Amino acid sequence: MDHIRDVAAFIVVLGVLVFVHEMGHYLAARWRGVYVETFSLGFGKSFASWTDRTGTVWKLCWLPLGGYVKMHGHERADDVLPEVRATWKDGQTYQGKSVLSRAIIIGAGPAANFLLALVLFAALFGATGQPVPVEAAVIGTVSAGGAAERAGLQPADRIDSIDGAPVVRFADLQRIVAASPDKPLSIRITRAGQEQTLAVTSGSREVDGVRVGLLGVSNAVEYKSISPWQAVTAGAEQTWQVTVGTAAALGQIVTGRRGTEDLGGPIKIAQLSGQFAKAGLASLVGLIAVLSVNLGLLNLIPIPVLDGGHLLFLAGEAVAGRPLPPRAQDYSTRAGLALLACLFVFVTWNDISQTTLFRWVTSLIG
Repeated sequence: MDHIRDVAAFIVVLGVLVFVHEMGHYLAARWRGVYVETFSLGFGKSFASWTDRTGTVWKLCWLPLGGYVKMHGHERADDVLPEVRATWKDGQTYQGKSVLSRAIIIGAGPAANFLLALVLFAALFGATGQPVPVEAAVIGTVSAGGAAERAGLQPADRIDSIDGAPVVRFADLQRIVAASPDKPLSIRITRAGQEQTLAVTSGSREVDGVRVGLLGVSNAVEYKSISPWQAVTAGAEQTWQVTVGTAAALGQIVTGRRGTEDLGGPIKIAQLSGQFAKAGLASLVGLIAVLSVNLGLLNLIPIPVLDGGHLLFLAGEAVAGRPLPPRAQDYSTRAGLALLACLFVFVTWNDISQTTLFRWVTSLIG
């Protein structure tokens, strides 16, 4: 049942993210006068499709790992046969629009993801209140597969000391654990009014070339009621903080100042989706908001094939006054596809290597 829940939650989460992203492209294309031929959720063979009054075909496909919007005349004129060009609708092709219009269409996808995050965060803050961290070292969430979960720590546990050192605030917990990577620790906790001691072996990751300890817990929060306008403002601030934090983390990974263990792919997203779905609707909505920011940032990376790569081509066209040579675009696109394929394989391996089964097998091998 857990696996079924994970898969179902994964499909819902990814479906929402992809739909909103592609809807951004679709609405911008319609706004700029481009005819949209197909709007597809998923890849491969469709199991449901319909045609709207404008002639756009809407499809649901069996492989739910993305989607696309096919715009009329998206291909370069030299890449299609004359009989195909003869069917193009005058003034409604993508390539026939100005550089600015094409840039708006491409940029609308990531923009829609950031807007979705803002709306979801604002809705959460308006419905449940704005979260304010509890000053005491009370555990709010426990990461699946982390050191804390393996040791038996639970949400609402209050950590009183680590190896005899008193812990008053959550910052004390972070400081002590960070200075103890991959070390056995004796943690004194209070659970439901009863004191007990747990043995924990901390995890670790590399930050700025230094190995720091990890426990795999977050601080408990309290919720403060706010007005609708304050909820919108708080949603915008939260979206900005997640964007800046994610961009900084990606920058640290690229420059080698941070390890790659935090990079995850479809398997990790599916696991997180199931865990957050089990925690409740609010948790799942929060996850969708965070992943929406991640998807928006990912698509803005200037790699051909991604939206950021298309924007880079358009910037070059705007500066040069003409499109980049077809051969340069083709080779860049192939390189981008190869890079994304390698990244997909890497993050999938990263996901598998962090599963309990994989760690058990490697422990047998030694």
